[in-house]
Amino acid sequence: MTRTHPGGTRPAHPTTVVVDDHSAGWLARGFCWVYPQEVVPGGSRPRPGQPVSLADRHGRPLGTGLWDDGWLAVRRMRVDPGPLDDAWMTGALEACLARRGGLLPAATTAWRAVHAENDDLPGLRVDVWGAHLHVTLDSPALRPLLPPLQRALIARFDPGRITLGGRTDPRDTAREEAAPEVLWTRDSAEAERDPLDFEEEVEERGLRFRVRPAAGSDAGLFSDMRDNRAWLDRAWAGRRVLNLFAYTGAFSVFAARGGATEVVTADLAATALARSRTNLELNGLVGPGLEFEQDDTFRLLDRYRRRGRRFDLVLADPPPFSHGPGGAFSVERDLARLTAACLRVLTDDGLLVLACNQGSVAPRAFQKAVEQGAARAERRLYLLHGGSQPPDFPAAVHFPEGRYLKLGVWAAAGSCA
Repeated sequence: MTRTHPGGTRPAHPTTVVVDDHSAGWLARGFCWVYPQEVVPGGSRPRPGQPVSLADRHGRPLGTGLWDDGWLAVRRMRVDPGPLDDAWMTGALEACLARRGGLLPAATTAWRAVHAENDDLPGLRVDVWGAHLHVTLDSPALRPLLPPLQRALIARFDPGRITLGGRTDPRDTAREEAAPEVLWTRDSAEAERDPLDFEEEVEERGLRFRVRPAAGSDAGLFSDMRDNRAWLDRAWAGRRVLNLFAYTGAFSVFAARGGATEVVTADLAATALARSRTNLELNGLVGPGLEFEQDDTFRLLDRYRRRGRRFDLVLADPPPFSHGPGGAFSVERDLARLTAACLRVLTDDGLLVLACNQGSVAPRAFQKAVEQGAARAERRLYLLHGGSQPPDFPAAVHFPEGRYLKLGVWAAAGSCA
């Protein structure tokens, strides 16, 4: 069953938007955003979602994009002046898939097919969850892309269903995030169901996870951490593991399979811990070595420190803006404190694993915060591995914000404070 969305993909005579020299220079280097202040005044104002031709002050063409009325004025979709039609969309999707060709691990059915600006389709993401595809739009102005995208996805993937969700940028303060909807389904009876009711069982390197694809960022598995979980396969055996900010426990599942003697899965949310239990049970990983802690991370770490409980591997992947009894967690403000607290429950020669998925935190700032935390705890750290995103989350060189994920694995020396 198909849902019809209003709006075509190209008017007969697209409006030309002239940009200033600063924007023209960035567009020439591959950048795909035009900010409102970079648009040269003059002519009629396009409507949100209207295709526009981009040009510099001298009339030189700079591509085709979609106009918006939010914090961005134009998202450029192609570098030439062609239409945003089926042929273009099919080619763009095939380019994304070719970029990932042969690079996904075996027995993996959860991955990202389109990664927005980093795949030259700004504001548009497509995640594969088994037979379920989920499309995320950063703005309602991108909805004219849905008809050609839907046709391209059906032709390429032959999915069971496609759902749609929105991801409102905090800089678009006047907008509310759109509720998810069923965009297309093979089973007409599913068309009126709440998209959040759909569950899928997916695999990552042979392990199974229960996800809710239409929940977007809360689907239940962070696929962008896949390669970092794979690297740690060599580290789990024989270790006591503490998994902080565990969410649905993907690291715990791999640790348990990898031979960890203890795995403590900790999160403040009871629902997250329940989903962690489900994922462990799905894989037959149950036993006395598994524990679950519902508590604030800093409070838990302090309790373990006072009781003298130690771990051989401590892992923390804090969400950028999580909330606890002590207020909102800020990576910039709290990462050094978190590092120190983790090190105080880490054994001599233990492994510290820290991650940051906030794009505004530069790799050097991430490293500096870890160094400050190590100094507070009077521990020496030795970097063993620096991780980032897997191939299905590429980081375009011409898009500086693209490399958002940072992860380090450090060997620790020195005594616990």
